[in-house]
Amino acid sequence: MTWLELFVLILASYRLTHLLVYDTITSGLRSLFIDVEYVRDSSDELVKSFTFKGEGWRKRAGMIVSCHWCAGIWSSAVIIGLYSFFPGTFVIWLILAVAGAAAVMEDWMSE
Repeated sequence: MTWLELFVLILASYRLTHLLVYDTITSGLRSLFIDVEYVRDSSDELVKSFTFKGEGWRKRAGMIVSCHWCAGIWSSAVIIGLYSFFPGTFVIWLILAVAGAAAVMEDWMSE
């Protein structure tokens, strides 16, 4: 694996993780596993509160889609696994990587 391929896979993992955990388009998927509610904490600020649905695998899936650290591990594993066994998937990872790089640039520019 070249450094460029690794960089593309890193950006693809970043974007896929963000897609799973934060993006509105996947809220329907997340709602299968978690309920999200905004509550006020002790300092009167709104914070997200998660209620996991079900037990076993369903609860674990809810834990994954509500945590970018957890989702990042699994996103990386899926991307690297698929790329290792099916190199033709690189175009998918490249698309996600370009979208991820654009998101990072947008964050930088909006600061």
